[in-house]
Amino acid sequence: MTIRAKRRPFLFGIAGLPILAGLLLSSPAHAQAQLQPKRGGTLQAIVQPEPVVLTNAYNTSFPIGVVATNIFDGLITFDEQQRPQPSLATSWTVSDDGKTITFKLRQGVKWHDGKEFTSADVQFSAMEIWKKIHPRGRNTFAAITSVDTPDKYTAVFRLSHPSLVIFSSLNANEGQILPRHLYEGTDILKNPYNLKPIGTGPFRFKEWQRGQYIVLERNPSYWEPNKPYLDRLIFRVIPDASSRAAALESGDAQYAPFDQVPLSDVKRIAALPNLAISLDGYAWQSAYVFLEFNLRNPVLQNIKVRQAIAHAIDKQALINTVWYGLGKPATGPIPSSLKTFYTADGVPQYNFDPAKAEKLLDEAGYPRKADGVRFRLNQEYQNFHETFKNNAEFIRQALKRVGIEVTIRNRDIAGHLKAVYTDHDFDINTGRWVPTLDPEVGSFRHYWSKAIATGVPWTNASGYNNLKFDKLIESIQVEPNAKKRVELFHQFQRLAETDLPVIPLIEQANFTVYNKAVHGLGKAPDAALSSLKNVWLDQ
Repeated sequence: MTIRAKRRPFLFGIAGLPILAGLLLSSPAHAQAQLQPKRGGTLQAIVQPEPVVLTNAYNTSFPIGVVATNIFDGLITFDEQQRPQPSLATSWTVSDDGKTITFKLRQGVKWHDGKEFTSADVQFSAMEIWKKIHPRGRNTFAAITSVDTPDKYTAVFRLSHPSLVIFSSLNANEGQILPRHLYEGTDILKNPYNLKPIGTGPFRFKEWQRGQYIVLERNPSYWEPNKPYLDRLIFRVIPDASSRAAALESGDAQYAPFDQVPLSDVKRIAALPNLAISLDGYAWQSAYVFLEFNLRNPVLQNIKVRQAIAHAIDKQALINTVWYGLGKPATGPIPSSLKTFYTADGVPQYNFDPAKAEKLLDEAGYPRKADGVRFRLNQEYQNFHETFKNNAEFIRQALKRVGIEVTIRNRDIAGHLKAVYTDHDFDINTGRWVPTLDPEVGSFRHYWSKAIATGVPWTNASGYNNLKFDKLIESIQVEPNAKKRVELFHQFQRLAETDLPVIPLIEQANFTVYNKAVHGLGKAPDAALSSLKNVWLDQ
């Protein structure tokens, strides 16, 4: 029986986005359906912030994925209905007990250095990368005990238990296949091919001028006939948001995923004759904006302090003033767009109530001192673009009103990751997380004690450790019954908001700005983090 017959498609919807709803132009897929692709040309894209490496093997920051998924492939991809489709794997079967998955691999695929892609690459990637150093892989692929390679074109995953989550994460962004012959026996985190990657994807790495641009060129030996259409991709690094908007308006840049223009400019840009805005391609992530506590700080170990901070933040005002209406208040660690798994029933909520916040802080033993300050915290934030800085400032001001003095630390992404995940030098950490199609992938790692991994980004940085929560997470991981698994996810949301190591603030809406000369952009759930092999230019 194939996995396609066994799994139901995930369901998504976008709610709470009244501002963008009236701005979006016709979907590119519908408007361009009758046009014939043209070959050649260079697509000028924007990636910001600049990636720190060019593989998602151990760092899943979205700027890396924007570039790297053009270089690497996964075993599968997704269609617009969020169903798995062949990529490096041409087919797969699942045993009746759900504990064996057999992949038949595409033959004749070459790495960019000319070596043949085989099942040995899949085995190495699964066992040495996904399970050991991938930030989410410790959770997602925990059930894989071994990968057998009976021949060059067959990879057999042996599982300790049925695992419904695996197929949500075998795409090029989440389950990249890396070349065994270049990584085996090396320190993977320091391997030089992280900066000059060799993949099987539609584009080959050509050049990286730090702080300026990354150049990829068409792979003439790509396994999919006649793809890609473009000759070259240039990902430009443009730190200033107004400069990014100007580049798009002038045509110097033609494609910019992940909110690369100021939110205040969205309405104006959507009305320009040469540009369009799309929400397509982000459902795989279902991102939300969060505030994470460092529970190593004795002050923040007090649940009343965490509850007070939650009550001190007006989520709707945050959306209106910082995010320009692009989002909705979050009720827990699973966004409402993940309709299969989401619930608000019985999930504790912390409505905006500064008076209650002040009362809780008094009860916690932190009264205002003579200067009006109860205690001081430092805030780290993910400096992806200006809005995240504004988000941090909004939180600083909100907490100041209840007597908590917050210092914001402005760092680049590399500095932020070191401070939070290596040095644990923070009190509160703000930014965005992505649960993905199946929230087992992206949600557990922030709550599961076994996901505490010093030096590995996007893991459990808070130090939260709760045996009851660990057991709940581990029950979800092995539950073969989809209905029972959903109920366990409901319990997960209730316990997460009861213990509150993290405050989910808002459900974020991402968008892409593109020039109308750009055709072939996808509508799949992960299109913003998948290759541009179908893209072509009409100019």
